[in-house]
Amino acid sequence: MIKNIEYNIFERMKKAKRGVVFFASDFVVYGNSNTCSKALERLTKDGKITRVARGIYTIPRKSKYFGRLTPSLEAIAEAIARRDKARIIPTGLFAENALGLSTQIPTKAVYLTDGTPRKIIIGDRTLLFKRTAPKNVAAWGKISGLAIQALKSIGKEKITNDDVEKIVAALKQESKENLANDIKLAPDWIRKIMRKAQTSNNI
Repeated sequence: MIKNIEYNIFERMKKAKRGVVFFASDFVVYGNSNTCSKALERLTKDGKITRVARGIYTIPRKSKYFGRLTPSLEAIAEAIARRDKARIIPTGLFAENALGLSTQIPTKAVYLTDGTPRKIIIGDRTLLFKRTAPKNVAAWGKISGLAIQALKSIGKEKITNDDVEKIVAALKQESKENLANDIKLAPDWIRKIMRKAQTSNNI
């Protein structure tokens, strides 16, 4: 029976692109959780799939130079959000890095969420979900939402002209509708920065 479950699990994972994240709960249609866990263990031991973290699996992408590649923290976070039907948004250094405001590559990704708070260890990396008020994850635009969180992380007193220029340049790629909505969600000092992109887009 486990062999059949192994086959079904592996076939389903093969049909997806390499690097797609799967959860143990995705496979309960093939058997009970205990049997599926054993099947996943065997597939992992045989090297057919990779265990990313507890209950999280993938068939990794391969690199000519780096071998098997673990899914990015962003890909894992987004997969968890889809599964939990929760909204998330990066914050802190992770948000700064995503917008080019920091050259540091964070090993800890912090996300605000209206879903379940949790901490996931992935090798030497950490994925942390912090529960927050719904309005903090209500941004329509990915870029504008990132901008708000990145600016909050830097702080009003430490923001530089170079930071502002980079933020405004990024926000110009956001849709007018998203930008107009998300400006209303930001503190006043951040609104002033965001409006520079809005004004520029109207020229």
